[in-house]
Amino acid sequence: MPKGFFISLEGGEGAGKSTQIKRLSQRLDIYGYKNTCTREPGGTPGAELIRDLLVRGDASRWTPKTEALLMFAARQEHVEKVIKPALEKGEWVICDRFADSSVAYQGIGHGLGAKKVTDLHDWVLGDFQPDLTLILDLPVSVGLGRTRGHDLGENRFEGMETSFHERMREGFLSIAKEAPDRCVVIDATQSLDDVERSIWEAVTNKFTGSFDG
Repeated sequence: MPKGFFISLEGGEGAGKSTQIKRLSQRLDIYGYKNTCTREPGGTPGAELIRDLLVRGDASRWTPKTEALLMFAARQEHVEKVIKPALEKGEWVICDRFADSSVAYQGIGHGLGAKKVTDLHDWVLGDFQPDLTLILDLPVSVGLGRTRGHDLGENRFEGMETSFHERMREGFLSIAKEAPDRCVVIDATQSLDDVERSIWEAVTNKFTGSFDG
């Protein structure tokens, strides 16, 4: 059985990842590709417990180093128990955030250093990475404006200072420049339909041959 493909969607707060993941999943369904939609932090019962620790509470609840360690603890569970098994069954996996978020948020946004986070990645996950990463990019003010009124209690990161979010945005863009074969930047200021079309174009370009006929 052919191994499935792993796609991650990244970006700042309010970029619209959840909506686009649903739309991408529906597109894959049309072509008969079984797919799993998941998220980080989270994706398994244990990782969801860690998620609650990370996304709720005061912005200063954790030190950046603790935050990074919690993220990778949840990620290791997620990869071993959900992502890898789905890929081995030939399914496509679409994930709302993955390790690039740790580089952008903890490594660059919080100033831990990108290398320290990538070294942690190497220890926890080795060379495991998505086949394609879609970075939904938009100005910080626009993204944070979209999150206002979304009172789900998961607003710890939204409460961080604007300069943190600006550094994090630049972090994602620098990741895209360093990994152009894996990453595609999508203009998330477009309409939902235009973002969907841009994402689908990136997917079909990356996985040429999967959508013939």
